[in-house]
Amino acid sequence: MKSKLLRAAPLFALLLTLVPLTRAASAEPVSLNWLGGKVPAARIGVSWGVPWPRGAVSKTQAFALTNSEGQALPLQNWPLAYWPDGSVKWSGFATATGGGTNPAALRLSLAAGAPATDGPRIQVRRSDTTFEVDTGAVRARITKWGGALIDSLTVDGREVARQGRLVCVVQNGADGGVDTPPVRETFTSKVQTVTVEQSGPVRAVVKIEGMHRGTRTSREWLPFVVRLYFYAGQAEIRLVHTIVYDGDQEKDFIRGLGLEFDVPMREQIHNRHVRFAGEGEGVWSEPIQPMIGRHLFVAHPTGGTDVYPDQAAGRRVPNKEEYNFDGQKLLTDWAVWDSFKLTQLSSDGFVISKRTNPASAWIRAGAGKRSAGLAFVGDASGGLGVSVKNFWQSYPASLEVANARSGSAALRVWLWSPDGEAMDMRHYDVQAHGLEAVYEDVQPGFSTATGVARTSELTLWPRASTPLREEVAQLARAGAEPPLLVCTPQYLHAQRAFGIWSVQDRSTPFKSAIEDQLDAAISIYKNAVDQHHWYGFWDFGDIMHSYDFVRHEWRYDLGGMAWDNTELGSDIWLWFSFLRTGRADIFRMAEAMTRHTSEVDVYHLGRFASLGSRHNVRHWGCGAKEARISMAPLKRYFYYLTTDERTGDLMREVLDADARLSALDPMRLAQPITEAEKKYPGRIRGGPDWLAFAGNWMTEWERTGDVKWRDKILAGMNSLAEMPYWFRSGKNLVYGYDPATGKLYRVSEEIGNYNLTTIMGGAQIAFELNELIEHDTWKKMWLQYCRLEMAPADVVLKDKTTGNEGADAAYTNIDRGAARLAAYVYLKTKNPAFAQRAIKDLTGGWRDDYSLRRIEPPFAVAARDEAEISTNNVAQSSLTLIEVLEMCADKLPTAAPPADPARAGPVQGLRPGPAGNSRTKN
Repeated sequence: MKSKLLRAAPLFALLLTLVPLTRAASAEPVSLNWLGGKVPAARIGVSWGVPWPRGAVSKTQAFALTNSEGQALPLQNWPLAYWPDGSVKWSGFATATGGGTNPAALRLSLAAGAPATDGPRIQVRRSDTTFEVDTGAVRARITKWGGALIDSLTVDGREVARQGRLVCVVQNGADGGVDTPPVRETFTSKVQTVTVEQSGPVRAVVKIEGMHRGTRTSREWLPFVVRLYFYAGQAEIRLVHTIVYDGDQEKDFIRGLGLEFDVPMREQIHNRHVRFAGEGEGVWSEPIQPMIGRHLFVAHPTGGTDVYPDQAAGRRVPNKEEYNFDGQKLLTDWAVWDSFKLTQLSSDGFVISKRTNPASAWIRAGAGKRSAGLAFVGDASGGLGVSVKNFWQSYPASLEVANARSGSAALRVWLWSPDGEAMDMRHYDVQAHGLEAVYEDVQPGFSTATGVARTSELTLWPRASTPLREEVAQLARAGAEPPLLVCTPQYLHAQRAFGIWSVQDRSTPFKSAIEDQLDAAISIYKNAVDQHHWYGFWDFGDIMHSYDFVRHEWRYDLGGMAWDNTELGSDIWLWFSFLRTGRADIFRMAEAMTRHTSEVDVYHLGRFASLGSRHNVRHWGCGAKEARISMAPLKRYFYYLTTDERTGDLMREVLDADARLSALDPMRLAQPITEAEKKYPGRIRGGPDWLAFAGNWMTEWERTGDVKWRDKILAGMNSLAEMPYWFRSGKNLVYGYDPATGKLYRVSEEIGNYNLTTIMGGAQIAFELNELIEHDTWKKMWLQYCRLEMAPADVVLKDKTTGNEGADAAYTNIDRGAARLAAYVYLKTKNPAFAQRAIKDLTGGWRDDYSLRRIEPPFAVAARDEAEISTNNVAQSSLTLIEVLEMCADKLPTAAPPADPARAGPVQGLRPGPAGNSRTKN
């Protein structure tokens, strides 16, 4: 059966190209909040996304951004996604604002209208060899090829930094013995392509791509992508840095990875300064030659007062020749410190050191726990600061200043510190352990890191003078948690942004109890991140899969039960939790998870490109490479809320995941291929595989309006429509598949079901897709699947004629995934039997027990809280609660759900458990 839309597709596409959308926007004004209520202390550039109702906003619509005092702010906008009718679904926006003394004036409103035209505007100038971006506050010169990403940065007519380049130190093999150190080589950036993606008037984006090139062997490897973000009137430059590991994990051990700038030092030695951000608001701040000695001080030539306080603060003090003989002699005698570094080699400790020259020792200059991750070097005429987002969380990292006494200091930002151990990308064992032993899929050559990536975010702070301590702390805060404008949960909910979810609501005892449950789940994992130290360059952002109650530790070393890698929608759970609450702490968790799982858990080149790795001890360790881990729908939340271009690249990377998966069947060990299945180019499961592909194509369709991606979805829907049991046609919902046509083929006479079909993001994709695509038979198929998930073959066949079998919800399976399906049937049919079936999950005894018990040493390495949970259960039960609350809103009871007598502890809320040593009598 062919879809009506498929037959009309050519005419529909023609109309979209011939009839421009010129209607004025009918969307209501949108209120914007600062994430976490944190108004930027200083004016800063910010980008964010806003969704719109279908048909409300045209591609050419202009917008105005105003504060509560009616002042118009600079604004730039661009479309991020489209509805099927060609109207804009999501818009990206950019402005520069903040720094006001009146927070009320920074309550912003977005509406149709003309943006402010006064104020600074970005200019991008092009030549045969360079791009020059001028924001009015900084001028950046970017060469189209060579070794530097940024040729120079100029503020107030003075060059404050030059030759910004990437640097990597690689050693051949693991750290050897004392007498056999491995050979090392330094690599620097080789720029191959520079693209101006946006050129103002408010925001400019420059994308730089290339490789790292050896200084000794001229070897080229380790591809990189760097984006630079500029805002009108702003000096700061946001830098998003990505590397893709394409080496041999057995021998290419990275010893240091980062970037380096040369900073001109024009002033005399005692007017040069170094700054490091310490813990919280802490700042380490010193001149490279402190003007303090035994008893004497240098007096100001005109006033006779001690100049040391001004010098220590970073203010300019007189040059050497302006002092008397004694003052000049002191300046000759006092030590000059040439090199400085802050090393964060764990998540809980940093050390600051300095030395006078390479022939002398480093001395300890300070220490703390968690540095905010900013360094500055410069003099009274200017310099450069760089901050690293998630600095201590992504250890081992370090910040370094060298050659400060020379005419050009080096500022090095090490994302992987050379003071730490060498980066070891090898698998955790050379022996295979297997699915039965440790839930691990293993095959030779599959546990490889070749193709995984890592993205880091930095901010460059060019300055015309040395910043005072207060400003350093302010810049460090802005770099560690960049400000973001967000729509309210109520607005996002009203636009059905990202499908079906409920806004936080405590208006009845029942809802309040459910909200307690949801808050408790988030709190447990938020605390677990810190208590179990889920930090590190390759680990930060992910959470663990399963817990060991005997060791009082997550199963970090047990095959497929260690890192979660998005298993059962843990990232969707976090994003839905943010959308419904607007909580900044949840946003930061979800953001970190998306950054990690979309880069580290996914392959970006090589044999497995466009697929992700199933959960494992090493993020890339499991041999099952799957599309449901890499799929674009998992990244859409972060992309549309922040407009992040790197995430946009990643969503586009996976468009051919169907072809790749056809050659690399993820179920080859768990479910060996049959003779019937071998007839086709590939075999896939309806979910999570085909639904993941459909999610990829849905995302590209809405981003571009290109109907070829919609048509690929329709090809699969049409194939399913021709099968006897529709979506359930085949054992375990496995089909033959041809990636060239997108068609599915029946390979089994049986009627099937599969527990993973909808609990790895498949249901959420289908819910959104059903609001976008016109395919009547598919919608009947999907609704039938939700109603008759467990029905026998005769019932399914009869239902194709009657359309009402199982109306009593008798065939709806009740577990954490299926309850949302019953709720969806109620949403579409208003048959109360399905609402009752779904709500039974919210009130039944299966609810997770989130009560905590305290585990004290010596029964654990450190004090910690534990609960009887698994991440699979928590993610799916939380998503079920969030979705059923919305879909069955008019059928919810008001009384609080009864406690489960089978539970020894409370079932609602996060409560401190008793101190003790539960389960430790072994």
